Amino acid sequence: MVLLTVIGKSLAKDGLVFTYMGPLSNCKECKVKNICFHLERGRKYRVLSSRDVLHDCTVHEKGVVVVEVEEVPLEAAIPKKQAIEGSSITIELPRCRERGCDHYRLCIPVGSDSGQKKKVLKVGKKVKCKIGEDRVCVELG
Repeated sequence: MVLLTVIGKSLAKDGLVFTYMGPLSNCKECKVKNICFHLERGRKYRVLSSRDVLHDCTVHEKGVVVVEVEEVPLEAAIPKKQAIEGSSITIELPRCRERGCDHYRLCIPVGSDSGQKKKVLKVGKKVKCKIGEDRVCVELG
């Protein structure tokens, strides 16, 4: 299935990976907002190709273009007991204040919130946790 959205013209390069953080208030009156608003908040996408038609945009000064994208699995560190390939989990972010930890962005991935449902696509290596939790790296879809 082809997944289309719009992205700033200067960002529309094949292979670019971005995280959709949700609609902005500036976008309420945009004529092409429906093609953008259907993406999943917090999800990463990779640009596969772009179209030549340019649309005006109040956020991107050079305008936006339509791009074909694919979902990119979310890398995260989750509790080992939840890391079962093929299972569905509910994200529960840890109460970690160790922002300098090498794994902080895996334990608290950009755009993810507690309560989100995700599927474990692949289980990876154990992550050494500074607060002593038993966590492993996974790909979530």
